[in-house]
Amino acid sequence: MAADLAVPPEPGCGSRLTAVRAPRSGKLEVGVLDLIEWAFQREKVSLDFNEIERETGARPGIGVEYLMMQQAKLGCRVQGGGCSPRHHDADMVAASLASLPDSQGGRRMAIEIAELARVGQRPDCMIGVRASCGPVAWRGSRHGRFAVTERCTELGARWPASQLGTKANGFWCRVSYAGSARDVAAARRRYLAWYGALLHLRYVLQVACPLTSFTVSQAMPARNPWRGA
Repeated sequence: MAADLAVPPEPGCGSRLTAVRAPRSGKLEVGVLDLIEWAFQREKVSLDFNEIERETGARPGIGVEYLMMQQAKLGCRVQGGGCSPRHHDADMVAASLASLPDSQGGRRMAIEIAELARVGQRPDCMIGVRASCGPVAWRGSRHGRFAVTERCTELGARWPASQLGTKANGFWCRVSYAGSARDVAAARRRYLAWYGALLHLRYVLQVACPLTSFTVSQAMPARNPWRGA
């Protein structure tokens, strides 16, 4: 049974606002990205990297005795915010993501996958980006918009020492470069790292997680979406 998606970029490979819902009976086959987006968008799960904190309510560096003392000062025991229980499969997704090994990016990658899933997006692989050069800062005046210039204090071949800082010859405009080959390569490495982490999560959710309402299909986002673009 295929997943019901709202305008997906690819069937079974995630959408900006996923329409995946847990079935009342049987199991629904979905892609791993669909399942992750469902867990973070519909079930509102969050990553929990600290098992002790989840079980006891203690934060790192704060003992249970301290918490009991603070509760005694209030004259009551805080029971939390009253949130409704999450779906079992959503908890499985969050636990699998929180356990992402260092070889797949660890906690940093887990957080990136979760944040992208919440908004239904994918890493920017800079498709169609062209190298550009522009001023670091701009200033406005009644005559228009101009690059911010500053007094040149470095000796060089363009201006003699006697001319530095005098009239227009002693000023320059700092520039920055964007969309270079290095920037594009770095963005695509990040995308491939994200894709590799999804492959790992697909295997874990297929083999090691006892899901009750879903089965994870082989569907994946495009590995190299910039090819042919």
